[in-house]
Amino acid sequence: MDEARTTGGAGAELLRRRNAASVLRSLRADGPASRAELAARTGLAKATVGTIVGGLEESGVLRELEQIRSGDRGRPAVRVTLEGGRPVGVGFEANVEYVAAVAVDLAGAVRLRRTRPVADLADPAGVADALCGLAAEVAALLGAEGLRPVGATVAVPGLIEPDDRTIAWTPNLHLTGTAIADGVDAAFGWRGRVRVSNDADCGALAELHRGAGRGTDHLLYLTGAVGIGAGLVEAGRLVRGSRGFAGEVGHLPLGEPGAACGCGRRGCWEASVGLHALLDRVGMAELETPAATAAAIAEAARTDDAVRAGVVASGEWLGRGLAVACGVLDPSVVVLGGYFAPLGDLVLAPARAILADAFAAPVQVAPELRVGTLGTEAAALGAAERAVAGILDGLVDLP
Repeated sequence: MDEARTTGGAGAELLRRRNAASVLRSLRADGPASRAELAARTGLAKATVGTIVGGLEESGVLRELEQIRSGDRGRPAVRVTLEGGRPVGVGFEANVEYVAAVAVDLAGAVRLRRTRPVADLADPAGVADALCGLAAEVAALLGAEGLRPVGATVAVPGLIEPDDRTIAWTPNLHLTGTAIADGVDAAFGWRGRVRVSNDADCGALAELHRGAGRGTDHLLYLTGAVGIGAGLVEAGRLVRGSRGFAGEVGHLPLGEPGAACGCGRRGCWEASVGLHALLDRVGMAELETPAATAAAIAEAARTDDAVRAGVVASGEWLGRGLAVACGVLDPSVVVLGGYFAPLGDLVLAPARAILADAFAAPVQVAPELRVGTLGTEAAALGAAERAVAGILDGLVDLP
């Protein structure tokens, strides 16, 4: 409440940021509005909204639109809208074959996107070097465009400690500690500002707000590459678990019992539904990206019965694992991202068939399966949204 009394500069500053964040969120979610409309939307006093809007206009975050009249008398109202650019959140993804970056402004527009292959897949330092090199390039490009990064988040396929900086376990990248966060911090000239997050969690947020998950509050997002991970949204909020490790489904024993996994064990789900498992089934070579590889497999499956059978087998193992996950989590929608998306119904149809017979109680309904619409950019895009969330939540001031 903006009318709350507070003592001390710190309390007043926090209140100011929170009120400004309410205005920013309203404009981002519901579009342009007059000051009176913003007061009605946010519950803030009209005078408070006027002060906030004036300050945000001076910062270049808002701009005025055309005047509108609500009647024949009185002064016309002036609507304001978010100005694209300037403050941006930067999202990075580090994966086995590539590193990627996306910058998003407060209005939600993508201001920059870059993807780079990783040269030495066998060397963990190669991934870190590629990511930090990309971060330095992005920092320079944003500076040249006059854009101001407010923070950055790095999405990685693994477990992240509760401090949101320390990588605890990435079985396919073999990265640990804070070196990734420290390296990206250095590229931007920061200290302790960069956060690290699970790639499936980031992808889930991106698909929820921008992609195939729009319109649902209960979403299970499954990312598919060499590894398999899940992000769970419940009542519109990301579920992370007691230590932030929720969604690590790729190494549950849901796959073929004898299938060898990159983590050193056998029977992990990703050993049966990951990209390398599919390549082994169809006898094809891996291309430069998971999306390109999956697109080539989908094209071959049109005329090659053996390739099609291999995709169907992967879809059936996908359905078996989803039957367990959905029986526990009860999502209304499952979005399949990563390499699953280019395969479309080739992999969805057999998975749906398995799910249709998976539930014992007649009142249980199989969730709707959808392919992701954001491609391999989903994790970096979600990471960028997490980076800008500090301002939209009132936790970080505008630069």
